[in-house]
Amino acid sequence: MSHSLLPVPTGRLLIPGANSFSLQEKPLKFSLIIPTYKESQNIRTIVKQLTHLIDQKIPNQYELIIVDDNSPDRTGEIALEVAKSYPQLKVMCRQNEKGLSTAVIRGWQMAQGEILGVIDADLQHPPEILLQLYEKMECKADLAVASRHIGGGGVSEWSLMRRFLSRGAQLLGLIIVPQVVGRVSDPLSGYFLLRRDAIQGREMNPTGYKILLEVLGRGKIENIKEVSYIFQERTKGESKVTIKQYLEYIQHLWRLRFPSWSLRRSLRYSQVILKSSRRRRSRLSKKNQPILPLSNSR
Repeated sequence: MSHSLLPVPTGRLLIPGANSFSLQEKPLKFSLIIPTYKESQNIRTIVKQLTHLIDQKIPNQYELIIVDDNSPDRTGEIALEVAKSYPQLKVMCRQNEKGLSTAVIRGWQMAQGEILGVIDADLQHPPEILLQLYEKMECKADLAVASRHIGGGGVSEWSLMRRFLSRGAQLLGLIIVPQVVGRVSDPLSGYFLLRRDAIQGREMNPTGYKILLEVLGRGKIENIKEVSYIFQERTKGESKVTIKQYLEYIQHLWRLRFPSWSLRRSLRYSQVILKSSRRRRSRLSKKNQPILPLSNSR
């Protein structure tokens, strides 16, 4: 087995403390998780850019961990090939679990860094912002978040509808869990760093892909810093955003607001909404189909 291939943790989603490492495992300063699904076209580029940047700051004191959800385009296999040229890179290939949030947590469970982080593999999160986030952590922040909603931040070419949905999702979060969502300007960001001791020993219970909500809701977070960035358009690969992600986001808000809410009940509720949405789209599609003229018989 390749030394770059990490085992997949099972069981509860708990982040171990630094004192859980063996004497042979010297803690690193930084562990960055890169969750992937069908990102084979971006893996080589993101790893190259990240290692170039972090080597300038903390050479040999960090690790990159790709957590792949059994991508059909061989993302995991390609990542293992890339790891041969980058000793800082480790790869976890999941078969029985899916979802960005749990992928990040499983990566953190195997990470050795005192500071933990997450970044998307699709290059929509500019890698160069990472050093600014790390500097905030050096200034004793518990959490450093890359934000689209402070001065200098933004989105590149989003449609009006996508902007509306993003802001609407944030407003909904402010209504359901204001004490969580209201702590940062961009609670839906998937690009941030945090101290291990802010979440170690805390049981995580996320749904979907907004892992920052889980950190804010369940972690011991006091000092928060933000860095502006402009969200980039994807140039390779395909977007994963669908109506299912929005439904999972609502489930996640509900869990944070009502911890005793049944997961099974929540999933059943979301499936009803999803099926209703599909039926509505099907009816509209049939309604809008052109009526073909009858052929003249001779």
